[in-house]
Formats: sequence, C-alpha cells, structure tokens
Amino acid sequence: MMLVLMLAFSPASHAADFELEDIEGKIHRLEDYRGKWVLVNFWATWCSPCLTEIPELSSLHDAHKDKDLLVIGIALQSESRSTVADFAREHGISYPVVLGDFKMARKIGSVDVLPSSFLYNPKGELVNYQAGVVTRDVIENYIKNN
Repeated sequence: MMLVLMLAFSPASHAADFELEDIEGKIHRLEDYRGKWVLVNFWATWCSPCLTEIPELSSLHDAHKDKDLLVIGIALQSESRSTVADFAREHGISYPVVLGDFKMARKIGSVDVLPSSFLYNPKGELVNYQAGVVTRDVIENYIKNN
C-alpha cells in the first residue's frame, strides 16, 4: 500500500546541487554523495506523523550510511538550532539534521505537507517523492528494484 504512494518522476530529473549545513555545522552537498542514494526528508518538531517516521528513518540511515544511502532531515518551521538539536537527541535521530525554511525547500522540491521526502539516485537524479510518512521497507524495496 505505501509503495503506491511513492510517485516516480519520469524521466529522472537532476536536482539543483543543494548545499545544506546541519545543526552540527557540517556541510552536505548532493554532489558529495554521488554513488549513494540520498533521501531528503522535510519534517517539523510539532508534526505527529513525523514522529512516527523518525525511528524508520534512523533505522534506514543506520543500516545504510556506510554503504549506499544517506538520510538528511530538514526541520521546517522550527524555533532554534538548540531546540531542534535537543529534539533530535531526545528522539534518537541518527541522521544529519538541517534547520530549514520554505525558501530552502523550494530549491529541492515542493513541500505541501509534512513529512515529505525526496529520493535521489546515485547519479544525483531526483527519482521519487513521497508526501506523507515513508518507511524503511518502502525505500529499501524501491532501491532494490531500481
């Protein structure tokens, strides 16, 4: 059922080669992750569906980060870096977290609901978009079959 919600773009499109600074001060550029899948997930601390998704994304990131996939979370409409850092620690977020806004989001894609996720293939092409909660199984199945 969840797999049906993943909307494939055809043909694959290149993203603007984004540059994001996480709350730890590390810069993440899409071009730096060529050869890996990259899942960019937009969320918010106040978003209850996002809370459901966090353990799935942490599990996905932990299983693949040293091999073939990286998750980057972008916290929208958040209060401060310290608030988001505390939230990330309290909820066991293991992937990089970026403070974001809708101007930043537009560089990656249209974010109409939270959570929203954008999946880039190892060539840096945007290949899928998910409005709503995404699971580890959905992403792993997609990667396995593409």
